[in-house]
Amino acid sequence: MWIEVLLLAKLAQGPLHGYELRREVEASTGHTLSNNSLYPSLRKFVDAGAVTRSAEEQEGKPPRHVYSITDVGRELLHDQLADLPDELAGNDSEFLARLGNFGWLRPAEQRAVLAARDRAVAAKRDRLAALVSGQADPWSRTVLGELCRRLDAERVWLAGIRDGIPEHDTEEPR
Repeated sequence: MWIEVLLLAKLAQGPLHGYELRREVEASTGHTLSNNSLYPSLRKFVDAGAVTRSAEEQEGKPPRHVYSITDVGRELLHDQLADLPDELAGNDSEFLARLGNFGWLRPAEQRAVLAARDRAVAAKRDRLAALVSGQADPWSRTVLGELCRRLDAERVWLAGIRDGIPEHDTEEPR
């Protein structure tokens, strides 16, 4: 689902052909999309009416397809960004795809996404901390302790982001 969020967010900025879309996603996230993930998602969006596809003529080459988001696609993008279900909140890619597109959300929606992620990180940290106390092997304790430290650091980072979100909607999202 995170790939779909990234694709719709890029198309919401303007029409793109497949190669441009793939390049834009990589430039903003570091994720390299294969054609096997890009084009089936685009086909699904076209079939759902979230995206349109049109042919752009090229001199001496076959036409290339340009994709544009529709109002249905904008609504779908918003719904996907604003909703981070508990079963996805622990997935780094799902969370970061939403965080990287917070400009499309209102402050209350941003805080809800951050709260879902924080709950997932806290639950994982608690689970690992319980394992640390029962671990006899010092190297395993070291690894589990480091993972707990990283999760604690992420929770501090999330709190900093949350603290930077305005209390009230002062402007329209993108």
